[in-house]
Parts: sequence; C-alpha cells; structure tokens
Amino acid sequence: MSCTQAHGRLEVLQIYRLLQYIHENHKERIAWMVELGVENLINLTEPKDGLGVLHVAVSANNHELVSFLLSLGAHPNVQDKRGRTPTMLAAQLGNEHIVSVLMDNRADLSLQDAGGHGVLFYCIYPTKRHARCLQVALKGDADVNNVSSEGVHVFQRMCEKAEECAPLCFDMLEAGADPNAANRTTGVTALMSAVKAGCLQLVRAILRRGGDPNALSTERLSALHLAAMGGSLEAIQVLSAYSANMGVLSMDICTPLHYAAASGDANCCRFLAQRGCNPKVKNKDDVLPRQIAKDSGHKAAAKELRKAEKKSATNRPTSSPWTLTLYDWSQENQTEIRQACGEGLDTVSTEKFISVIENLRAPVDTHQLSEVISANDKKREGLINLNDFIKGVNYIDKPFLHSSYVAKKKKKGKGAAKGGGKKKKKGKKKGKCVLLMPICTRPPELMARRPDGGPPHFMMEMYTNSSDVRRFDRHHPPEHPLANDSGWYMEKPRRAYVDMASCVKNGDLQTVDLALSQGVPVDVKDTFYKMPLMVACSSGNVEMVQYLLRKGADVNTCDQFFWTPLHHAAHAGHMEIMKLLLEAGATVDAIALNGGTPLMRAIESSRSSCVELLIKAGANVALETEKGQNCLDVATDFADSKIINLVKDKMDSLLKIKEPKRKGLKPKSAKAKGAAAPTDTHSVTAGPTPLKKDSKSIVLQNAHITTGRTNAVDITFVPKTVWGKPPTTSQLMSQMEEPYSLLTS
Repeated sequence: MSCTQAHGRLEVLQIYRLLQYIHENHKERIAWMVELGVENLINLTEPKDGLGVLHVAVSANNHELVSFLLSLGAHPNVQDKRGRTPTMLAAQLGNEHIVSVLMDNRADLSLQDAGGHGVLFYCIYPTKRHARCLQVALKGDADVNNVSSEGVHVFQRMCEKAEECAPLCFDMLEAGADPNAANRTTGVTALMSAVKAGCLQLVRAILRRGGDPNALSTERLSALHLAAMGGSLEAIQVLSAYSANMGVLSMDICTPLHYAAASGDANCCRFLAQRGCNPKVKNKDDVLPRQIAKDSGHKAAAKELRKAEKKSATNRPTSSPWTLTLYDWSQENQTEIRQACGEGLDTVSTEKFISVIENLRAPVDTHQLSEVISANDKKREGLINLNDFIKGVNYIDKPFLHSSYVAKKKKKGKGAAKGGGKKKKKGKKKGKCVLLMPICTRPPELMARRPDGGPPHFMMEMYTNSSDVRRFDRHHPPEHPLANDSGWYMEKPRRAYVDMASCVKNGDLQTVDLALSQGVPVDVKDTFYKMPLMVACSSGNVEMVQYLLRKGADVNTCDQFFWTPLHHAAHAGHMEIMKLLLEAGATVDAIALNGGTPLMRAIESSRSSCVELLIKAGANVALETEKGQNCLDVATDFADSKIINLVKDKMDSLLKIKEPKRKGLKPKSAKAKGAAAPTDTHSVTAGPTPLKKDSKSIVLQNAHITTGRTNAVDITFVPKTVWGKPPTTSQLMSQMEEPYSLLTS
C-alpha cells in the first residue's frame, strides 16, 4: 500500500512541519498537528522521497515514538518512492522490537519494494539483532521463497553470505525455504553458494532436505566443481555421499579434477580419481589435470594424478562405484544409522539392518545390499557388526577408506629405546601460549551494545553543529532561536561515534556533554577499563576534570590494575588536578595491584611539588609494594636528590615521633636548649652520658656529604619563560570561551 503524496502548498508545508516535530521527538506538537492539520495528515508522504511519519520514526530507532504514531492512526504499510515500508527499514536496522510492534498493528509482510525485495532481504546482515528480526518476520508468514525482479532468490542470497550469516540460512530452511533455490540469471543454486562459502554444515542441511548435488549453472558448473576450486575435501566427500556426478564437464570441458589440480590439493585429486573422475580427460585447451598441477608448481597433486593415470591404464580391479557411494553415505549418516538400530548396540540382526537401510533411503538396491550383508556376515550368523559396516573394512579396499586421508602420527625411533643416543626430556611440546582472557582489554560479553542496537556506551555520539556556518557561528549567533531555520533546508548529518578516550584527550566538552545528556554513565569504562576521569587526569585537562567532578564522577574508582584517578594524575605529574581530586575526597593512600600508592607514582614522575603535596595531605611513606620497596627505595631508584630529601625528612619525623623516652631523663625546657652546658663535671645522671661530637670531624663531614645533608642547595636552572610557537588569536579565544560556556551552564 502506497499512501497519498502531499499535494498543494498547505499539505506540503504541514507534512514537513510534522516530520520536523518527529525529528525533534516533540509528542505534544505531533498530536496538535495531527488534530488540527489537514485531513489524514499522518498518512501523507513528503513529495521528494515519499517518506512518511513512520519512516522517519523508524529511521531514528525510536520505539516509543513508533508506538505513539500508531496510536494516532499511522498506517504501518506506507511505502516510499523506493517501495520500502517501515517494517523493511526496521529489519534493516535490526530493531526487532519495532518489527514486532508493526506486526501487531497488521503490517503486511508480503509487500515488496521497487526491486521486488521483500522484508527478508533486509534481514541479511551478520548480527544477532538481524537474526532476531528474521525470526520475528518468519513468525509473521514472510515469504521464504521471495524472488526479486532481477531473479535473485532470498535464500540463495543468504547462502552467498553463509560464512557470516549461517544461522539465518538454517532458520530459512526450518521455515520451508526451497533447498534448490537458484538465481534465475546465473543458475547458481543455494547449494553451490554454500559450498563456495565453505559452510559445511549448511551444505549437509541443504542435501538432507533434498538439494540437488548435480544441478548446473549457466556456465555448467556444479557444486562439485566449486568444492574442487576451493580444495575442500570434506565438501567433496559429502557430495559424493549424495551421489554427485564425478565426471561432469563445464563449459570449458573441465572436470572437477582440473580445478582440484589448479588448487593444488593432493587429497582432493586422489579422492576424485578414486570416485570415478577420469584423470585423462583434456580440457578445451587440450591440457590434462596433471599438466595443470605441474605448471602451477603443485608437486604432490601432480604425483597423485600421475598415479591415477597409471591405475586407469592398467585397468586393475578396484572397488565398485556403488560400494564407494554407499561407504561415503554411511560415513555421512552414521549417527542416524546408530540411532535407528538402537543406541549402545554394536550388532543387529540382518532383518533389522535391512529395514534401517531402506528407511534411511541409502543409495543401494536390494541385490547390492545382499552383497554387503554377505561381506559383513561371513560366518552366516544373521548378525551385522555396525562398527565394521561403517568403517567399510569388509567390502572396501583400504586405500579408498576415509581413514587413509588422515595424516598418520610419526613413530618414535628405535635408537632412543636402545640408549645409544641422548635421552630426550619428557614433556609436552611448547606451543603458542593461549590466554584465557585478555589482560588489558575487556571481553566482548562485558561491552553490551545499547538497547537500540547502537555501539557500547563508551563510544559517544559526536556533537555536530547543525547550523548553517555561512550565516551563523559562535561569533555571530542568531538573535532568536526561531531565526536559526537551518534545520529546514539542511540535511541532518549522519550519526558518528567516537571513542570516549579521544573526546576527553582532545577536550571535546560538547561531545561528552551530549553523551551524558543521552544517559551515558559518567563512569563508563572503555575497552581498556579506563573511565573518562582517569583519561582526563592522565592527559592533564583541568577543565574536563572539573566538568566530570561536577557531573558526579567517582574519584575513588579503579581500573583493572586498581589505579585510581589520583594514581594517573600523580604518574603524569599534574599537581593542579591532584589538588582537585584531594578536595573531592580522593583516597591519598589507595593501593594498586602491585602495592603502589599515588605517592610512589608521583616519585616516579620526578615532580617534587606533587610529592610534597601528597606528603602534606597525609600520604604514608612507610607503605611497601609487593617487592618490598617503600617510598625511599623508589626515590633512590629514580635518583632525584630533592625528592629523596623530602621522603627522608618525612621518615625521620615519623621516627622521632615514635622514638620512646629514655628512663630517668627529664625533658629539657626551652631555656635550657639555648643555654650553655653545665660546668659541674661531678653531677650524677641516671643514664649514660652521650659523647659530644666534634662538628669539624672529618668522619662526620664525610657522612653528611654522602647522605646529602651538607649544603643541600638546588642549583637546577629553571627558565622564567619557555619559548615556543605562540597560539593564534582564534585558538586563544576558543580556549577561553568553549570550556567555560559548559562549566557555567
């Protein structure tokens, strides 16, 4: 159903105004326009692209707005000029909730667009969301055998993308899709597409539901040709189990052996030759398969083809073709055979075996089946061993068995057992180390996508200015909000998402503010477990730190290494940010995974001002890491004399406070400290009298010099001005205006 297009100036203006309100999600204005506008305004379409109200709401992924418009009388089967319905757009976006709502309001899933594509064509995407949309559409009786105007079958198109969309193909088969679906232009069937995509499970499913393995395309290519092109031995074995023609010729008079020789797979060449493909057939260019393999440099394939040519010339008796087909079929259906005979049974009676083989429609007649039974029941006991039948050892020559294609393990040398050589150490071979989970990155299951199907929350929607920059900018804003009519004639920019860390590093306050206004948590974690406040502290963006703290960012949150924002700020040496964090209540002695504290990170940054700030804030210098290093050890490793003195002074002050008072000594008064020592040498004291140290002693001076306590004067040159390229006027104005406009808002 295609709705009426707006005609006349009044209808056109009103439908554009209504669409504008839908863009803005202004429900009161929408209801007002529908009530007071022209008749049936909600089902009119705009004249340019034929979009209706539901098209715009679905494109915005707004589930509530779609339900609201349907309640106002919007028709769910509106088609635009390309024939697309809102259901098709919702399926293309992977929003199963909107698809369900439209179906509940009697959306017609049999409608097709201008190209003849139904709703199922719009579900062919390799995501779980689109798989759920397909399941919802199949419940609504969507056409599983829809063919476009170009002759493309929807199931065949899905099989072309089976490498990524295999679950969709299985759902289509369960819903009744034609297993022999083909492209009417090229003749390529769904089975050929599945073989070319390399999806072996889908190939088995199509064949079990009746897919024709001998169907040919317009170029006379079969599924076996495509399997040989890809060098897929398993696919060739599956096709052989369903009686695929091994000697079929293409338009270039090429057998599957020609394509297998070009791919260079020796096992494929050997298997095809054993199953009846003639190795002496020449193609249109008068070339044998062996010559193709030789010219391509595939020595192993050329060797196998040479053996096949010799065997075909000698005409030696080999296993019959029907026995090979039956053996391949038994390998493919061994699970069904065991279940039909009874699980856990190794032997069954002859009558039971015959009934099972006939019920499973094995490619064998009665006379051939009696020959197989006689080969497997040589003692005439009336019992068949299922293991021997499936292995094929009693009626198939050993070189034709599937087990002969499996690489054999190398046997250990006999010299090692005799003790003649060096004994090798026992143990497993060293291989690649496979980690159970990423060390520094979050696993995908912890990064859930948004409810509307968008990217995870740490990917923020980029802020874009929708105004006409040729008329308005930050220096020339519109005098009144209604004067900025840019949204009427400018196309709305497409949504672009940017990583949270990039926004914070670049100081993009507008994008961060837009993300927080849309419900993104202020402490959202990115792929590397980092939160916006941590990134801002590492990059030194003071304005961003102030903004995030105002928005309620947690100052004591930690990453996978238990680093807090204070760790990051101290490691980067940003003293102003450290002051803000401490004022906001950051834990000064937060312990990281290896036992490191913010004070140790500040010592590593070699910023004495940051170290002094943390010491004054009460940081504990006596804490140790897991390696047993305290703050003094870390400072000694980084060899900054000023920081070493700061840490030593703090540790000495702690030792003086903890030092116990000696018994019998009276505390000296303030006057006694400045007075001269008493001259009475016969006075008696309760404790031992300490020896008076000579200040000019060489030993004492040497000890002071080695510990750095003598004339500790910092002679580091600190320039008053750091010269560089001065910023432009526009850069200075932007730095002054943009941050504070958000901070004061």
